Formats: sequence, structure tokens, C-alpha cells
Amino acid sequence: MNGKQWEIFSSFRQSFKAQIDAWQSELEKAEAFSLLMKLQKKSQAAGHTPEFPVETPIVYNTALDKITQEDQIKLIAVGDNPGKNEQLAANRAYLVGQAGKLGVKFFSDSPELGIDFRKNVIILNKTPLHSPKTKDLAYIISEAKKSQQGGVICRVLRESQIWMAQKTAELHQSLFEAAQTEDEKPQLWLIGYGELKKAGVFEAYKQRLCEKYAEFCANNGSASTSDSGKSRRADSFLVFQHFSMNRFSIDLKQFQAENQRLSLKSALAALGKKHRKEIFGF
Repeated sequence: MNGKQWEIFSSFRQSFKAQIDAWQSELEKAEAFSLLMKLQKKSQAAGHTPEFPVETPIVYNTALDKITQEDQIKLIAVGDNPGKNEQLAANRAYLVGQAGKLGVKFFSDSPELGIDFRKNVIILNKTPLHSPKTKDLAYIISEAKKSQQGGVICRVLRESQIWMAQKTAELHQSLFEAAQTEDEKPQLWLIGYGELKKAGVFEAYKQRLCEKYAEFCANNGSASTSDSGKSRRADSFLVFQHFSMNRFSIDLKQFQAENQRLSLKSALAALGKKHRKEIFGF
């Protein structure tokens, strides 16, 4: 990263860590933190997941602390939320379970992309609140609504989505604008879009992210921003199916089979743009 990009990333990392502490403190003061852990535990049985200990109800991605200025950030990848492996005290990192291993494998099997998933990628989520499976957040919300304390859980879950959407978009856009070369301009990959639908668990995330990219791709009051410049900004934001259950690779292989003349990089750009238009409308 160049000096300006490092400053931008360091500021984001510090604010993210502080915000995780703030959300946890808010839940603890409302005596809702223990309830959150209880509901996360109950959601295991409700979702037919084998039992495991809940150790970190709200997860900051400690892998961010390993990033240095010498690392070139080529991609920001946004998953759903921390699952079993991500919340374990020994890990406390995003996409380190089976889905993450599939992500690592995809990039290691695709050297032409020049991306090391554990070195050149900032990994974030749509919310830092843990659940065994993403769909189990709906169960946690439903149960939380039954008590006054649970109302705080619902509010934090929604606020966390809005915060993550805004700060992730600002991080991507700021790194993009601070780039001194084309190679320094990172892409944002939204990995997993099933719960972005209306009344889905991540509807609030989608709405705020859409607002931020509408701003990013607009003129920003400058007549000098060309249509091609707007297109490059928009196309630095791509949407894909999730790595879990190999859905990302299956979807990509099917698209490549239908578009055999495209290189891997071009196929990814076209598929990511296709899904972005389907989900976000632009």
C-alpha cells in the first residue's frame, strides 16, 4: 500500500475494533449480552447444527492486525457473518472455516489472478454477530423480539449491518481513489447475496451499500468524471455466490462454459457485474 492507503486502512481498522467494543458494551449495559450468547447457543439445535461452544458472540477479524503497509491489497471480500470456526477464541477471524478454505483454494488454483487470499485480501462481513449458519440469524432475531432485552440485540444487529456497509464502501472507495497506479486499485467482492432480498436478514446492509455506491459512481458534482470513469468505479464492485458448498466455483464454471472465449479475469468481471445488476440494479 502507498502511504495514503496505509493511513486509510489503519484508520478503518482502529475504528472497526473500537466499534466492536462499543457494541459489546452496549449489550452488556442492557444486560443483553448473555441473552445473545444464549440465543446463539439455542440456534444450534434449532438449525440442526452439532453442538459447539459459543466463545465470541461479536467477532472482530484479528487477521486485519497482521496486515502491514508492505502488503498490496488487491481485493476486499465481504462474507456473511462469523460462523462456528470464526467465533472460536483460538481463531477470531473471518472465513477460516470450510468456506474460507474453498476461497484459499480458488485463488491458489488461479495464479493468473495474482492474489493470495490470506495476504492480498481484506476480509469483512455484513455483520460481526455470530450465528451457526447465516440463516440462523433469523431465529435469533425472532427469539430476541420476545423480550425487552432482546430488542437491544435486534437494534445492534441492524446497526452493525448499516455500519459495516457504510465503512466497507468508504474503505474500498478511499483505497481506490488513493491508488497511484491501476494495480493499486482494489476490487470489492460481495460474497453471498441470498439474504439481501427484501425482508432478508441483510436487507439493511444492501440498502446502505446501494446508497454508498450510487454516490461513488455519480459525478460527485464534477463534470470531468467521464462515463468510462464511472463505469470503472462501478465495475470495481462485483457480486458473487458464496464460497460455501462450492457455490462460487460451480456458478463460475457454468458461466465460463457458456462464455468460453473469456479469460478467467474477464469471466469474473462479467459474472460479478451480472449478479450486481440482478441484486443492486446497476
